[in-house]
Amino acid sequence: MDINSYVTGLTDGEGCFCVSFNLRNKLNTNIEVRPSFSISLNKKDLSLLQKIFKIFGCGAIRQSARDRCYKYEVRNIKDLNRSIIPHFKKYPLQGAKASDFDGFVKVCEMIKANLHRSKRHLPELIEIAYSINCGKRKYSKEELLKHMAR
Repeated sequence: MDINSYVTGLTDGEGCFCVSFNLRNKLNTNIEVRPSFSISLNKKDLSLLQKIFKIFGCGAIRQSARDRCYKYEVRNIKDLNRSIIPHFKKYPLQGAKASDFDGFVKVCEMIKANLHRSKRHLPELIEIAYSINCGKRKYSKEELLKHMAR
């Protein structure tokens, strides 16, 4: 079995590329940008998440407090750029998450170029992030942009 293609297929069904935001008044933009990649599975499949952790060599596995799931997650921007993004470029997603991945890559590239620290470029980054399907969000785009203007 080709484990790398399997990981991509599993991600198409159970994975998430997300960019979240926190308000941080000590930052130049007043906003912290936090990209993450995750795969969530039932506790019965914990050994599979451990195998994925070994494949990527980064991130962490944690138990969800609300349900009986475990989540493999990578948040470190260097790990995302070094391990996660190259994997999905080599073994492309086939479903709807492919467009989420494209937006995620753009955000990670902007962070790598330090554009997330620029009030000029952050609105574009926020726009891209909100085009990615991340589910429920803590702040609306409007709240972020208003807080950034402080």
